[in-house]
Amino acid sequence: MSNTSLADQNLAQFANWLMYSAIAVYLLAFLAACTEWAFGSRGPGGRMSVVSSAAQQTPVARASGRARSAVVGGATGSSTQVLAPPAAASPAGSGTDTGDGPGAAGGNPKADLVGRIGVSLTVLALLLHSGSVLARGLAVSRPPWGNMYEFSTAFALMASAAYVGLLAARKPVRWLAVPVLFSVLLTLGLAVSVLYVGSAQLVPALHSYWLWIHVSAAIISGGVFHTAAVVTVLYLVRDRWERAVAAGRGEGRGADLWRRLPSARTLDKLAYRLTGLVFPLWTFAIIAGAVWAEAAWGRYWGWDPKETWAFITWVAYAAYLHARATAGWKGRRAAVLGLVAFAAFVFNYYGVNIFITGLHSYGGLPTK
Repeated sequence: MSNTSLADQNLAQFANWLMYSAIAVYLLAFLAACTEWAFGSRGPGGRMSVVSSAAQQTPVARASGRARSAVVGGATGSSTQVLAPPAAASPAGSGTDTGDGPGAAGGNPKADLVGRIGVSLTVLALLLHSGSVLARGLAVSRPPWGNMYEFSTAFALMASAAYVGLLAARKPVRWLAVPVLFSVLLTLGLAVSVLYVGSAQLVPALHSYWLWIHVSAAIISGGVFHTAAVVTVLYLVRDRWERAVAAGRGEGRGADLWRRLPSARTLDKLAYRLTGLVFPLWTFAIIAGAVWAEAAWGRYWGWDPKETWAFITWVAYAAYLHARATAGWKGRRAAVLGLVAFAAFVFNYYGVNIFITGLHSYGGLPTK
C-alpha cells in the first residue's frame, strides 16, 4: 500500500468522524430547539405571556379589541358620537396580514437563551458538516457527490446552510429550527446507516468537469427547495389554525405553538420567494445536465428516468410560480402544488436511483 493511498484512507476516515461529530452536534441543536418550543410558551408567571401588540394578535382578537375601544370611546365621549361597527375579522389568506408572533421562545428569556444556544450549536454542526464533505472530496480527489451517500450529505449540508443563511441575513426564522434540523438528521442518519459506501473513484460516465457544475447546482437547488417545503408545511398548519379561530371554533390545544409561528400569509410569501429565488438555478441544472448528456452519450435528451423526473420537477415548480404570478394562486392550492413539486424532486433522487434502472443508475448503493 502506498503512502498516498494510506493518507487518502486516513483522510476518508477523518471525514467520517467529522460527519459523526456533526450529527451529534445537530442532535444537541435539535434538542435545544425542541426545549425552546416546549418551554417557551411559559412566561415569567407560568403561563403564556399575554401579547399586547395588535400586530401579534389573531384577526378575531384585533376585531374584538377595536370593538372594545369603540365602546369605551362612546361611553366617555360626547353623546353625539357615532359608533362604527367593528371591522370583521379578515379570513386567513386575505389581503390583511396577521402578526408574526413573538417567535419560538414566546417571550420567555430563559427559553430565548436556549434558542440562541441552539443556533450556535447549529452553526458549529454546519462547520463540522462542511469539513466532512470537504475532507471526503480531498480523500478521493474529486467532487464529493459521486454516489448517493455523498449526494445525501451534500444535500443536507445545503439544507442546513439555507437555514443558517436566513439567520445570517437577520431574518426572524428561528422557528424553522425544529423541522429543518429534524429533516437534516433524518437525511444524514439514512446516509450513514443505509447509503454509506467507502470512498472510491467514479464510474467512467462521471469523469467530467460537468460533475462540478451540474450536480452542485442541483444540490444547492434541492437545499433551498427543502427549506421552502418546510415553510409550506408550516403554512398549512398555521392557515388551518387561523381559519378555525376566524370561524369561532377556538384556538385549540396547540395555540401556544401556532401563535408563535409567523402568520399564514407571511409563511406563504416566504415559501414563494425561496422557490422563485432558486428556480433559475434549477433551470440551469437541467440545461447543464443536457449538455453533459450530449458530451457523454451523444444526445442532449433521451427521456431516461432521471431526465424525465427532473423535467417533471421543473414543470411542477414552473406551474407553481406561474400560477402565483398570473392566476393569483395564493394559499392552500399553491402550497399543495409546491409540495407536489418537492415530492417529485425527492422521488427523482431516492426513487429513481433505488428502484428504476437507467443510464443514471450509478448511485453507488452498498451491496450485501
